[in-house]
Amino acid sequence: MEMVQVVFSSQDTLILSLVVLFTGYGLNNKISFLARNNIPQAVSGGILCSILVASLYQWGNIEVVFDMRLRDFLLLAFFSSIGLSAKLNMLRAGGKPLVFLLGLSVTLLVLQNLTGIAAALGLGSHPAYGLMAGSIPFAGGHGTAIAWGKIAEEAGLVGSNELGIACATFGLIAGGLIGGPIAGRLVERYQLDQGDANSRSLAEPSDDNDYWSASVRLEHSLASLLMLAMCITAGSHINDWLSDGGVRLPSFLTAMLVGIMITNIADLVKVPIEGAATSRIGEICLYIFLSMSLMNMQLWLLAEFIGPVLLVLIAQIAVIVSFTVWIVFRVMGSDYDAAVISAGFFGIGLGATPVAMANMQSLTSRYRPSPKAFLIVPLIGAFFIDISNALVIEVLLSLEMMALPGP
Repeated sequence: MEMVQVVFSSQDTLILSLVVLFTGYGLNNKISFLARNNIPQAVSGGILCSILVASLYQWGNIEVVFDMRLRDFLLLAFFSSIGLSAKLNMLRAGGKPLVFLLGLSVTLLVLQNLTGIAAALGLGSHPAYGLMAGSIPFAGGHGTAIAWGKIAEEAGLVGSNELGIACATFGLIAGGLIGGPIAGRLVERYQLDQGDANSRSLAEPSDDNDYWSASVRLEHSLASLLMLAMCITAGSHINDWLSDGGVRLPSFLTAMLVGIMITNIADLVKVPIEGAATSRIGEICLYIFLSMSLMNMQLWLLAEFIGPVLLVLIAQIAVIVSFTVWIVFRVMGSDYDAAVISAGFFGIGLGATPVAMANMQSLTSRYRPSPKAFLIVPLIGAFFIDISNALVIEVLLSLEMMALPGP
């Protein structure tokens, strides 16, 4: 029977992503296991939708195609909201932890690649395939996997593009499924939900800017939308200017940096910026973005790689769980902020920065805020991890054993 293609427009995709998100809320409310383990609602609903879409393709000969143009805008809006909430006093507080987390992230990249290389050798493949089952797809995500996959294909590593995409997809799912539960266990095991004076001073906003409980007024929402639009627009111009000069940065990073500038200049000239509306809009954008990303996973493309990828995935999960629980959590302070950072670290190491943010959002919505985590994790995930990953990969490729076979 001939394959039938069903195309969802940008508006239809948005509507369906909201339905998927509400489905996730329903699943988490009905299935106590999901809520108890801090699984983000977007992950619950998004995975279910992707399974249904794959079933239609496999057994109904119906291919569902989503228009994902709105997704990129939502990501820009979310990171702009992060920037608008980052004041200098928080930046100063995140100084040393940011450096520590960067060092831990680089260490994880090396461990991921060593694990991937060991898996490739164990399966009798060229060790360079290990990079396509290492930090390239897991820490780098789909974009990095696609970029390096094309290079590897041209160098003679047949099937590396599909392998990278498969690892990135399963890593995205795993990052959303294990981050919340394990970080939640850390909170409960060490009784971190009550906090102490140190963590509470960083984790709790002031009464006049309590974005977790304050009612949002219309004028505040409009002001927040204006500032978010300014961040996205100015960030886009700055990104184009830097690109013309040979400096390539993720567009959401420049939008976030503009947000940091706006909120700190406003703070300097004593112009108050109300944070409730901005944080709420950012949260909405994050969850819709993640819902869209997960429901758009084309699981049928991964079938031929399911065996090797699952073996690699199990090994990579074992590495990041051990590393995060025994090292990251302790180096970052063994407190509540460290637990939230650990939740984000799982997302960065196995999925993508939005997964990291969703993990942290799910955890903090159950317990209490952690602005320290929400400041340093996006900086690592949005900027430093990509640069570090590229450097680590280049160093490994320079080794004699990693010489590519050629086309």
